Amino acid sequence: MNGPFYKYGMFNEEISLIVAFVIGIGFGFFLERAGFGSGRKLAAQFYFTDMSVLKVMFSAIVTAMLGVFFLSWMGFLDLSLVYVNPTFLLPQIAGGLLLGIGFVIGGYCPGTSAVACSTGRIDAMVYIGGIFAGIFLFGFVFPLFKDFYYSTPMGSITLPQLFNISYGTLVFTVVLMAVGAFVMAEWGEKKMAQKKGAEL
Repeated sequence: MNGPFYKYGMFNEEISLIVAFVIGIGFGFFLERAGFGSGRKLAAQFYFTDMSVLKVMFSAIVTAMLGVFFLSWMGFLDLSLVYVNPTFLLPQIAGGLLLGIGFVIGGYCPGTSAVACSTGRIDAMVYIGGIFAGIFLFGFVFPLFKDFYYSTPMGSITLPQLFNISYGTLVFTVVLMAVGAFVMAEWGEKKMAQKKGAEL
């Protein structure tokens, strides 16, 4: 049995939507259990007082990356059939910056805002309202930004292709980055705790 299952015709589009729904519910459940339904906890990472978000999300990225790498290496996953979003470099950099600014100001990303909204947090409801308002407004002004939106196309490129390195080298590099990020996160938390203790 090889993956991706949908591309090999092991289930149809309706089943894939059900699978996506179940995975989404599970993801939201674990986000809430980890405390990521709180804007305060999410915003705390930008003040280096609680780096749980970075630790959990980086752990999830590395786990998924290692899983995909080893499944591909063992022949259970055909990477050539895994969908990769096309890259439009400049507009996606601009979009990432806007998302980051919104994350810092609002304390949520789109996923965590949905989790917080489902548990009745009013600030998350306002945030979700802003997301929908932004999408609605963008639909009207899209013609003005259409040329920029489709500028600097690079196709469905991956980092190993871009830097001409092996997939294994990239995985190893990201694992090292994660370890370094965890060490720095722990250091930052301790420093901020010491500073807060000294102020008290």
